[in-house]
Amino acid sequence: GVDIMSFSPLFYAYKVENIAIIGRGKINGHGKKWWEYVLSFPKDQPRNKWQLMFDSLNKNILLPDDAGQIKRGFLRPPFIQPMYSKNILIDGITITNSPFWTVNPEFCENITINAVTIDNPPSPNTDGINAESCRYVHVSNCHISVGDDCITIKSGKDLPGRTKNIPAENYTITNCTMLNGHGGVVIGSEMSGGVKKIVITNCVFDGTDRGIRIKTTRGRGGVVEDIRVDNIVMKNIKQQAIVLDMQYTRAPAEPVSERTPQFRNIRLSNITAYTKQAMYINGLDEMAVQEISLNDVVFEAETGITIRNAKDIELKNVRVNTKTGSALTIEKSQRVDIDGFNTAKPLTTAPVIKLTNVKDLLLH
Repeated sequence: GVDIMSFSPLFYAYKVENIAIIGRGKINGHGKKWWEYVLSFPKDQPRNKWQLMFDSLNKNILLPDDAGQIKRGFLRPPFIQPMYSKNILIDGITITNSPFWTVNPEFCENITINAVTIDNPPSPNTDGINAESCRYVHVSNCHISVGDDCITIKSGKDLPGRTKNIPAENYTITNCTMLNGHGGVVIGSEMSGGVKKIVITNCVFDGTDRGIRIKTTRGRGGVVEDIRVDNIVMKNIKQQAIVLDMQYTRAPAEPVSERTPQFRNIRLSNITAYTKQAMYINGLDEMAVQEISLNDVVFEAETGITIRNAKDIELKNVRVNTKTGSALTIEKSQRVDIDGFNTAKPLTTAPVIKLTNVKDLLLH
């Protein structure tokens, strides 16, 4: 989320047009040495020559609120990173053992990533496809199993991201399978330049920690809006199937300003999920999550849906079967429309729907 000079990716392009990586071969990043180094890095060791060079090259950059990784004096290289480029095609290849983010276009336009397999073992920050502050991104027919998020969408972090102010916009993600990883498709938490007009369809998530996850925190600023998710199957989800969380770092409350993030106009439909928790929506006291709809969705879950600090919420034809607790819990929210909500397994120990401090509710 920060413009910075560091180690070069294996594949790097800067301000070019009409480039492609095509084929049926496998590219191995041999990332193990990098993973071991970052996991065992001693915080107080004397600076080596590479860290001193890093410090020298990055003297005057804008820093995010949390600059711990930058102050450490090194960042691992992404595997494939075009920057400020146009008309990019990545097709058919297999990538394994990336040191860091695997496919990481930044500030690019017109990107097609098709039929790519990414296979990283459990390993730190080895996101699969991470297109940051790009326009017209098309991801299709990919198979991804990684040590972090399978597909992420970002647009800068805190003041550096707001200053650059380049959104991630006009992305389509379709016909993909995603295994393992922290999340299937994740937006944020670095979204200070904004994320908008994103469509995610016809995907399977199996064994990821979460399915769809949109996350931010106080201090980021930026708006996530106009998101559509449709025709998704999730199985063996270890945490939540769907997460919209504006308190990712649990930062303390502050007055509404350009540092306050916003989530709005997010529609999810035709989803089946087998998961630990069905859905978690968590806005801020000072900025509610807004205009969220859930239509034709079935959750088989240990625990149900929790919604907090939200407004203009629509749940239509939603079924939640839980093992414990209420199927739907809503707190500190307003303008909620619930139509055809049901459970096939009502519990004697908890109400199906539990409401606390909810205003303007329509239940039918």
